[in-house]
Amino acid sequence: MLTPIKPLHCSSISRVLLLFSFDSFCSLSSSKPNHKFKFYSVAPQILTETNRWSSSNRASHGFYSSLLQDCVYQKAIKPGKQIHARLLQMGFGYDPILATKLVNLYAIYCDSLPFARKLFDKIPKRNIFLWNVLIRGYAWNGPLEEALNLYYDLLKLGLKPDNFTLPFVLKACSGLTAVKAGEEIHEHAIMIGWASDIFVGAALIDMYAKCGIVRKSREVFDSMHKRDVVVWNSMIAAYGQNGYPLGALNLCREMAASGVRMVTVATLVTILSASASHGAMGMGREIHGHAWRHGFDGQDKVRTALIDMYAKCGLVRVARRLFDGLSEKRVISWNAMIAGYGMHGHACEAMAMFDEMKKSAAEPDHVTFVGVLSACSHGGMINEGQGIYDSMTRDYGIEPRVEHYTCMISLLGHSGRLQEATDLILGMPVKPDSGIWGALLSSCKLHNNVVLGELALEKLIELEPDDAGNYVLLSNLYAQTGNWEGVAKMRLLMKEKGLKKSIACSWIEFKGKVHAFLAGDISHPKSDEIYMELETLGGLMKQLGYVVDTGSVFHDVEDDEKSSMVCSHSERLAIGFGLISTGLGSSLLVTKNLSVCNDCHTWIKFVSKIAEREIVVRDVNRYHHFKDGSCSCGDYW
Repeated sequence: MLTPIKPLHCSSISRVLLLFSFDSFCSLSSSKPNHKFKFYSVAPQILTETNRWSSSNRASHGFYSSLLQDCVYQKAIKPGKQIHARLLQMGFGYDPILATKLVNLYAIYCDSLPFARKLFDKIPKRNIFLWNVLIRGYAWNGPLEEALNLYYDLLKLGLKPDNFTLPFVLKACSGLTAVKAGEEIHEHAIMIGWASDIFVGAALIDMYAKCGIVRKSREVFDSMHKRDVVVWNSMIAAYGQNGYPLGALNLCREMAASGVRMVTVATLVTILSASASHGAMGMGREIHGHAWRHGFDGQDKVRTALIDMYAKCGLVRVARRLFDGLSEKRVISWNAMIAGYGMHGHACEAMAMFDEMKKSAAEPDHVTFVGVLSACSHGGMINEGQGIYDSMTRDYGIEPRVEHYTCMISLLGHSGRLQEATDLILGMPVKPDSGIWGALLSSCKLHNNVVLGELALEKLIELEPDDAGNYVLLSNLYAQTGNWEGVAKMRLLMKEKGLKKSIACSWIEFKGKVHAFLAGDISHPKSDEIYMELETLGGLMKQLGYVVDTGSVFHDVEDDEKSSMVCSHSERLAIGFGLISTGLGSSLLVTKNLSVCNDCHTWIKFVSKIAEREIVVRDVNRYHHFKDGSCSCGDYW
């Protein structure tokens, strides 16, 4: 009678494996039983025991099944390959049970996926578990298209996907933002009765969110009768990742009211990130309170998210207090604080923080250098930035990535060293992306360099032909230099491509609600009061010497019409609303989706002096702190 074989553990793998070199396996087939293998040294008694097991097919099958399962648990890829070679020699190479375990092991590693696929294709009887294993491998490691192809092959064979197949293939759709394929899978899930499954539902919510269709995510969420914490968190993340912080916060409240108490660290970080992205400081503070009441504020990830949120909402001093209170300062925390200083133009503070980090136990990584270089760029610290860029490779062995090159192009370009910036781009070992050429184009606009600006746009059109912002930048450069023919050419090109200029929008939070304004907006319930406040401010500013600068209006129209257009820019409306809605002396935080124009920058400086307010404006490039008639950027942005 055969003794049952017990499951083996990691120590068993290292002790029992006869193990052969995988080089032999690569050229081995089951038709070559006499192939010679290279044995690793093992104790004689282990070899004797193994040979005894090998004398019985049934015992051998169970032995190798247990051993392979241990390899899967321990992610022991090399021993698994060597076992595979032994199985091929013994004629078990394509046994459905053993081969499935091998495919499962290979599918864990990106480099081994080709082996998994070759083995998969040779297995005669493939059950749904085997299909799921390979689909999961491609969904996790790519290429993502292969996960979809396998799914369609599965359907052609008449197999029925289950509640593991569907989340894996939906994950691939999320990564590809393949909403059409995702919708087809959703329909199929409804047809076969899996759409309300918790795992499938969470995957559908995530897929629609990653494709930017939050409405569909909510439809899936509302259709689910049973929701666990994962489903709730998926929907909260859908709101947060797509710029709906209020929706994320309200759903968090609903979640608590429904009796689901397990708000996770991931949930809190997601909502804090959404609050940070939209300058919703009130919401961020509420989440901070929630985290404190439920004992999450001690979690490093939550505290780092809080540091990031307060920094992005203009309260960099609060962020620093939180940072100083950390019991353990990890790299991610240092990076958040350095980036926070950099965003606000506090280049010297960012540099001091970087120096402090180098003295600590935390080792700077590539993200650290992005933050420091960005700070140097915002602060115009050309020599310091160049030195840090050089030391990154020399002292830390970190090769520049696209993000580092982007910072350097911005630093050189803003300093007027456009040819150096161009030479750096042309000498990059990797292909420049749209961010690189966009940084050069912005610098060309700043310094009125049409020739290099046209080169930058040419490259941008190759990379992202449908981004209207690039055409607008060159059009504005043409306008600055009085080349109205060039402006007309850009407008015609945009019209032919069906492109429209991004609409400027600014928003400000008041009593938990975000108020958004467009240029010339009259839709707000308090529009009359807002425009009256702006008119009053305009009269006071003229007495102090303010004159409207219409240079930011790139239209060939009369000067008085240009003045009217400038005076109704979205950030002015948001500030006007903030002034009439908040108490004297309180600060304002306004977020804008585009850059602040020169005239609005000057206008806000006057307002900060007249109203005796600190006004923080976060535009697409950086933060501007206006106080007592001056800006923290030193008019360098």
